[in-house]
Amino acid sequence: MINVQRLFLILLALALAGCASKAREQPVEPVEEPSTVVEAPPEPVAPPRDFESFDADLNPYVPGTNRLLPRVFYFQFDEAVIGPDDLASLEMHATVLRNNRDRSVVIEGHCDERGTREYNLALGERRADAIRVYLTSAGVSPRQIETVSYGEERPEDPGHTEASWARNRRAVMIYR
Repeated sequence: MINVQRLFLILLALALAGCASKAREQPVEPVEEPSTVVEAPPEPVAPPRDFESFDADLNPYVPGTNRLLPRVFYFQFDEAVIGPDDLASLEMHATVLRNNRDRSVVIEGHCDERGTREYNLALGERRADAIRVYLTSAGVSPRQIETVSYGEERPEDPGHTEASWARNRRAVMIYR
């Protein structure tokens, strides 16, 4: 009886070994497991060198052109809101400053002659700050930006008409 049990165990072992070898011979398709690794976004590509070029007075050029980037931004009467037409220019200024961390700007706030001296100084400061806030929200380091208000003290146009006043309600970016 022991021999029958041994014979049975040997046959069982051979049968299992034979089944296992047949299973190994069949090609097994690899199973793709879903990826849980989050890939980092690609590094931003540095802009061409001519994008960062400046004139002799340190004013930046519009990318790919020989035109200077606008540095004066005009405001409506008694407002410190950036106009929608100025956003593209400000975005280019932000790119220039982000790509040139050694450069900085002074933003001057100006007003027309209407209003008290104190009120116009405060309004000029709000105008310069509006530009500063936009640039910092676009990734420019706050260390690269300085603001100053001249109120009505430095008019662009000394006239006393609506057209003159409109030219005096402005913020000016000066690169250093």
